[in-house]
Amino acid sequence: MLTGFKHPIPRRFHVKRIFVVLVAMFALTALAAKAADASKINGWISDSMCGAKHAGSGSECVKKCIAGGMKPVFVDEKQKAVWTIDNPDAVKDFYGSHVVVTAHADEATKSVHIDAIEAAK
Repeated sequence: MLTGFKHPIPRRFHVKRIFVVLVAMFALTALAAKAADASKINGWISDSMCGAKHAGSGSECVKKCIAGGMKPVFVDEKQKAVWTIDNPDAVKDFYGSHVVVTAHADEATKSVHIDAIEAAK
């Protein structure tokens, strides 16, 4: 054991540096997990009154229902599940259309937040 030897960098700076690195790692992990939650889903933009009934029937009825006060909804093509849309302005150009959305789903509230939308091919 060395006596009288003093390390040039105090121990508390090492601890702080390790703490900062750990916080940064956790923050980046959380961001990566949030980005991974978004998924691409095929479906239809319909209205809250008719939901899955409009899927594939054209946009005129959907537009009429939304103009009458109904809210736009997303109908999952595979499951025929109807999801409310958190940000309805994102779909205003796609009423009644077959679309592919990139969205974050909230199972508890049965709602989606649409990050991107495009016409399905």
